Amino acid sequence: MSETKVTEIFGSNVFDDSVMKDRLPKDVYKQVQRTIKDNKKLDAGIADVVANAMKDWAVEKGATHFTHWFQPMTGITAEKHDGFISPTGEGKIMMEFSGKELVQGEPDASSFPSGGLRATFEARGYTAWDPSSYAFIKEGVLCIPTAFCSYNGEALDKKTPLLRSMQAINKQALRVLKLFGNEDVKSVRTTVGPEQEYFLIDKDIYDRRKDLIYSGRTLFGAKPPKGQELEDHYFGVIKPQVQAFMKELNEELWKLGILAKTEHNEVAPAQHELAPIFSTTNIAADHNQLTMELMQKIARKHGMVCLLHEKPFAGVNGSGKHNNWSISTDTGVNLLEPGDTPYENAQFLLFLCAIIKAVDEYQDLLRISVASAGNDHRLGANEAPPAIVSIFTGDELAGILKAIETDTPYGGKEKELMKIGVHILPKFPKDTTDRNRTSPFAFTGNKFEFRMLGSSLSISGPNVVLNTIVAEELKQFADELEGKADFETALSQLIKKTIKEHKRIIFNGNGYDESWVTEADKRGLLNLKSTPECLPYFLHEKNIKLFTEHGVFSKEEMESRYEILMEGYCKVINIEALTMAEMVKKEILPAVSAFSHELADALQTKKAVGADTTYEAAALEHVDKLLADAFYGTHALEDTLEEAAGIEDITKQGTYYHDGVFAAMNKLRESIDELETITSKAYWPYPSYGHLLFGIR
Repeated sequence: MSETKVTEIFGSNVFDDSVMKDRLPKDVYKQVQRTIKDNKKLDAGIADVVANAMKDWAVEKGATHFTHWFQPMTGITAEKHDGFISPTGEGKIMMEFSGKELVQGEPDASSFPSGGLRATFEARGYTAWDPSSYAFIKEGVLCIPTAFCSYNGEALDKKTPLLRSMQAINKQALRVLKLFGNEDVKSVRTTVGPEQEYFLIDKDIYDRRKDLIYSGRTLFGAKPPKGQELEDHYFGVIKPQVQAFMKELNEELWKLGILAKTEHNEVAPAQHELAPIFSTTNIAADHNQLTMELMQKIARKHGMVCLLHEKPFAGVNGSGKHNNWSISTDTGVNLLEPGDTPYENAQFLLFLCAIIKAVDEYQDLLRISVASAGNDHRLGANEAPPAIVSIFTGDELAGILKAIETDTPYGGKEKELMKIGVHILPKFPKDTTDRNRTSPFAFTGNKFEFRMLGSSLSISGPNVVLNTIVAEELKQFADELEGKADFETALSQLIKKTIKEHKRIIFNGNGYDESWVTEADKRGLLNLKSTPECLPYFLHEKNIKLFTEHGVFSKEEMESRYEILMEGYCKVINIEALTMAEMVKKEILPAVSAFSHELADALQTKKAVGADTTYEAAALEHVDKLLADAFYGTHALEDTLEEAAGIEDITKQGTYYHDGVFAAMNKLRESIDELETITSKAYWPYPSYGHLLFGIR
C-alpha cells in the first residue's frame, strides 16, 4: 500500500476531531471540545446537532444502524444494533438519530454479570456516551463508545471505573504539579501502548480439536520433536498466509484510527505480535478490544484461527500483553522523563517515587489485576514475569536512587552530592539500560512496561489499578508538601524517605532465577501464584479504602467484582474439566482400546508362528496400564467436579477448583499425553502439536 493510500484510509471510519470540525457549527464544535477536555455534560440541544451530523456522516458511509458499544464484565465487547429508520406515517421512513439516543441507551442488563448487585428480574441498564473516545463505523454500524451502569448507577462494565481512575490521577497529579509552579497545566492523562501477542493456526486443524473450540487451549498434547528450541521463528520471515492476514488487519485497524505500528513473529512457532503507538488510556482500551476482535474475524477470512488464550500449548511460550504506561500533561510534558532543569529533575523523581511506593504498597492489587485461569499457566514460566511483583529501574537510575538515599556522590567521588532541586540529574537516553524481560514492571526510559497481563485480558482492569494506586501516593505527597515554608527541604526529605522505605520492591536481577523467590520472601514481597490465592486480597480493608476514597469503586461494586472474577475462574476450570472428560471417554479411550486390540491380535498371531513378540508384548502392557490410568483418572476428575458443584461459598469453591479439579486435570493429562506418544497415528483421534504449530505453510 502506498504512503498516500495509508494516509487516506487512516481514520476514515472514525468520527474524529477533523470530521467534527468540518461538519459541526463552530460554537457546537467548541462546546464538544470543552466536553471532551473538561468531562462536562453536553447540553441537550447541542447533543441533537452532534447526533444529526454523526448520523449524516455514518449514512453517507453506508451505515444503517447504530449501537452503544460497551465493555461488560464478560471481558469482551457488547452491542445492540438499532436502525436509523423512523416511520413518517405515510408508509415511508426517514433516517433519524437524536441527541438523547447519542448520549444514553438502555440495553437489557439482566444477563450480564453483576456479582449480586442486582437480581435477574431487574433488567434495566444504561449506557452513557464517552465523548473522549471517538465514534466509529464497523461493518455498517455506527459504534458509540459508552460506559455501562445499572438502574441505580452501579458500574457494570470495565470502562466506568477506568474513566473514574483517570479522573482520580488527574486530580492528584495537578495538585503535585502546582507545587512546582506548573500553573499552565489544566489536565494530566495516562497513556498506554498495549503490545498484543497471539497465535495463528490452520482452521481445518482447529476444527478437529474439541478442546480448542470449547476452552481456547489444548487440554492434551504431547510435545513435538521440534518446539521453539532453535528460536528460528522469532523475528523470522513471515509466511505468505500470515503476511496477507497482517496486511488486511493493518488496513482495517488504520481505518478505525488505531495506530498499529509493529508486527513480527514471536518466539513460539505460530506465535506473533502486534504493537501500536500509545494513546490516552481509555482510547487505548477501546482500541485493544477492537484489535482482538478484528484479529479473530480476519484470521478466519484467511483460513486461520487466532488464539488469544494465554497458554494454548504446553511446552512453548504463552501469550501476554505488555502495557506501556506513562503520565503526560496537556502541555505535552511526559512526567516520567527527566528534564534539563533542576525543577524538572525533582518533579520526575517525585512522580517516580510515587510509582515505587504505589507498586510496593499495592502489590496485591497489581497481581489481582492480571489474574485469570489462563494467565495462571503463564506467570512464572520461562516466558513471562514471575507472579512476584517487582520494579526494574536499570542500573543508572538505581544508582541515582541509592545516592539520594545514602547522601553519597553519584558516579564517583569527584561528583558533588546530589541535592534535589539544585543539581541536574544525568539526562537519560531512552536506552540508558538493557531491557529486563523477566521483570513484571520495568522502567523503559520514559514509561513503565507492565508485563504481567495475559493476552486475552482487557487492559482496563490493570490500568484502573495503576491509575488509582499512583493517585493515592500523589495525594499523600501533596498533603505532605502543600503549605511547607521550605518546600525544597521537605521535598528532599520526602523523596529520601520514600526510597528508603520502599526500595525492597526494586529488583534488577533475573526474575526467572529460583533464588529470587527466596530473596523476595526475605524482603516480604507477595508470591501469589494462582487466581484463587490472590483474589481475596481485593476485599482487604486497605484496598476498599483506596478505591472508595478516590471514587473509583463503591464497596458494593468491589464485592460484586470479586464474585464475578472468582465465579469466572470456577466456570473456566469447570468447562475445561468437562471437555477433558468428554474427549477421553468418547474418543481417546475407544481409540486407544482399538489400538490395544490390534496389538493383542498381532501378539497372538506372532506367538502362533513362533515369531518375536517383544514389541507387541511390551507395548500392549504399557498401553493397557496407561489406558487403565486414564480411565480411573477420568472418574477421579468427575468426582472432583461433583464435589466442587456442592460447595456454596465462592471463595472455598475457587480454592477447590484449583487444588482439587485442576490437580486432577493435570494428573489425567499425564496419562493421555504419554498415550499419544505410543499410540499409532492411525488411531489417535486428534491432530498433534506438530500439526497445530507447524500447520501453516
